[in-house]
Amino acid sequence: MTTEALLAYAHFTAILAMVVFLSSEAALCRQEWMSAAVVERLARVDLIYGLSAVAVLLTGLARTWWGMKGPVWYWLQPMLHIKLTLFVVIGLLSIGPTMRFVRWRRALRQTGALPPEAQVRSTRRLVMIEAHLLMLIPLAAVFLARGIGPTG
Repeated sequence: MTTEALLAYAHFTAILAMVVFLSSEAALCRQEWMSAAVVERLARVDLIYGLSAVAVLLTGLARTWWGMKGPVWYWLQPMLHIKLTLFVVIGLLSIGPTMRFVRWRRALRQTGALPPEAQVRSTRRLVMIEAHLLMLIPLAAVFLARGIGPTG
């Protein structure tokens, strides 16, 4: 019982960190706020966002293997596969913004140039799509926890 509670706590903490840093990216990635400090901060925030996403994945996998319901129950649930698919899609979408943040920081350090408005706008759009897709994962999680779904 204690293991289950600690695994859940670790998973929820990682999820909250991921949400906080994705939200920070969305808030910072605006042309009207773009400055050298923001470019540097976006790169750092994105790194922490990526690390928190890895923590979400690892703690989630730990819950499936060492949680009370056991791996057989979890891996047969369609809602788990929906959650993982959404997570992978969000991860793939996040590659674009990550690469841009790195390029922006490199350009800033080499030439002092800030990113063009069109890039900032398109990058923010991707971050916002990630954030909106992320909101669907807890819905699947609630159904998963209650055994609701095609097999539930």
